[in-house]
Order: sequence, then C-alpha cells, then structure tokens
Amino acid sequence: MKGYVFHGPGRSAWEDTPDPELKEPTDAIVRVDAVTICGTDLHILKGDVPEVRPGTVLGHEAVGEIVEVGTDVRTVRPGDRALVSCITACGRCRYCREGVYGQCLGGGGWILGHLINGTQAEYVRVPYADLSVHPLPGAVTDEDAVLLADIFPTAYEVGVLNGRVRPGDTVVVVGAGPVGLAAVATARLFAPERIVVVDLATARLEAARKLGAEAVADAREDPEQLVADLTGGLGADVVIEAVGVAETFEMCTRMVRPGGHVANVGVHGRPATLHLEDLWIKNVTVTTGLVDTRSTPTLLRMTAAGRLPTGQLVTHTFPLDRMEEAYEVFSAAADTGALKVVLGGPRREVVAADAV
Repeated sequence: MKGYVFHGPGRSAWEDTPDPELKEPTDAIVRVDAVTICGTDLHILKGDVPEVRPGTVLGHEAVGEIVEVGTDVRTVRPGDRALVSCITACGRCRYCREGVYGQCLGGGGWILGHLINGTQAEYVRVPYADLSVHPLPGAVTDEDAVLLADIFPTAYEVGVLNGRVRPGDTVVVVGAGPVGLAAVATARLFAPERIVVVDLATARLEAARKLGAEAVADAREDPEQLVADLTGGLGADVVIEAVGVAETFEMCTRMVRPGGHVANVGVHGRPATLHLEDLWIKNVTVTTGLVDTRSTPTLLRMTAAGRLPTGQLVTHTFPLDRMEEAYEVFSAAADTGALKVVLGGPRREVVAADAV
C-alpha cells in the first residue's frame, strides 16, 4: 500500500509500505477513506517527538471501512463504516476503567502514528478495536466525522470540561487554530455570557467570529486589557490555552480571575514559568491533559443531529495521494489560510437522518 512515512527530522514521503496485518485477536484493519493532518504531525517532522522511529507511518485520525477484524472484536464487522479515534484503549487497565484512555497502561493511549504505524495511508491496523473505533451513522459525512477523531474531543475535554465552563461565564480562548476554534464551538454548548478569542491571524479571528465568538483580539494589541475592560477588571472565568508556547500560557494566567480556571490544551515544547508569587493567593486552578476521547460518542450524536459545526473548520481537501502537497499547505497556514485539511476519495452518499 501507499503511506506517508517518516524517515527522520525533515524527511518524509508518500511511498510504498507494507500492508497492515492482524497481530492480535482484538485488532481491526481499516481501509482509509478520509484522513487529516494534525499540528502534532508537524512537531514529529521537526524532530520534537523522538519516540517516533524512522519508518513509521504518520497520522492518528481517520474515517474508513472495516475490512478485517480479529476473532475477539464484537462491536464492528467487515463492511462497517467507522471513525478511528486518535486514542487507543485496552479497556482493562486502571486508567481505562476510570475512562482515562489517554493514559492507558495496556498498550494503548496515543500510539497511532507515534509508537505504531498510523492512519495516513491506504490501510491501518487499529489495536483494541472495540474501544478504539466508532461505527458511524449514515447522516454524518466523512469530512465531518474525521474532525471527531481528535480536535473536537481534545477541545471539549481538555479545554471546555477541564476548564469547567458554566452558563454566564466569560471564556477566553488563546489561539484560533483548529483546536482553539473547536473550543469556541463546544464552549457555546454551555451558554457562556461571552467568548473572547485571541490570535495573530486576522483570518482565524474572523473564523472565530463565524463560530460564535463575541469578541476577538489581535495578540499584539493588549488582549489582557480588553478582557479586563469586558469584565469590569475581574478577569475571565475560564481561559483556554490552545497555542503551546510559554508566552501565551503565562498570558492566560494573567487574564484569569481569582477562583477561575486555566485549561492548557497546547502542546509545549519548552518550559513555561508558573508565577506562583502572583497566583498562590488567587485560588486559580490550572489543568493540563491529553485527550481521553471518552466524549466521542456524545460528540458523534451531536454531529449527527446538526449541533456541531465540524465542517466549517475544513478549508482544503485533497485526494489521498496528494499527501505531500497537503502537508505543504497545512504547514504554511499563515500564508494559505489552512485550518483543517482533509484527504480522501470520492464522498460517500449521506443518508438523511429522517430516512434512517
């Protein structure tokens, strides 16, 4: 088959690679119909994730058709259309029993495109298929569904739920990339009074407005003062960090009110300072986290019901064999305006919900 193979920092290619085979009775083989690129994939290509070995197929998000299952798989069968989650769960270890699948001790967690071959290929082997793939209703398109593999559960769980967003809150989202925009969309489910989005890119701030942000701010134009003005000097109830650099994290801790929450979603590649000399007295809660994807079934139902604007985040589409071009467009987002790129074959017919 063809796959996008990592050969070391700065070196990768769409090339021939061995077909996946069942290794365990809990495995499934999925033919990939739609796949996307994540910012984490760019970190891997830069050499920021040394655990990824040369020769690994990248990618951890996909939609496709089940073509083969192991003897112990019960929830899907060949011919089923399914979402491949970015997180794999053994279902037996302590963390999985608590629903904390991202910390799985039984050979799961984030392994696709990280510790084993991933989804940016024509086929992928998915371990522990019963908990790691989700059958898809006919009313959900591939393009919508693939965004539920990672960015929407990440934004919802690590940002909105960890941040304890409540009705009437002022919520600030720092970073209007795909995960930050998904945080805007899912925060709105809790009826906050206002959502403020901070970014450097005008196009991304405009996308945030279209998704429901009441106010936007250029990061170079004193967003901290804007938040203070909007809240009468109190500060935001919840601040979601969706960039992953020290400067934005530290800005988030300055914008939150006493008793508020800072939910860090961004992937940090270097240290950030936690200014306890200022924060110790303010009753601030700071959370971090890797997504667990326990919310995926809920988000999938909401997407089928038309309650989540998933498709609005897709700005570019490509055939699967134009993976290298898609990476170029995604990695140059400041110039191309890319949010999410989706690669795949012809679109499947979508069955209206009222016809099912």
